Amino acid sequence: MKAEDVRAKSDDELRENLLSLRKERFNLRFQAASGQLENTARACQVRRDIARIKTVLNERRQSASA
Repeated sequence: MKAEDVRAKSDDELRENLLSLRKERFNLRFQAASGQLENTARACQVRRDIARIKTVLNERRQSASA
């Protein structure tokens, strides 16, 4: 997911997407621990997507309060 895509979404969409990515990250951690994880790069992608979403939400919250 690119930063442009994240910025184009509304706050509600971002929160829903954040929740689904956190669930996916949880499942990926279990797969890695049990040795069933096939796409190891996906864990890194999910972590970065979570960070992008949280950054955009935080920027929006900071600009709204200022």
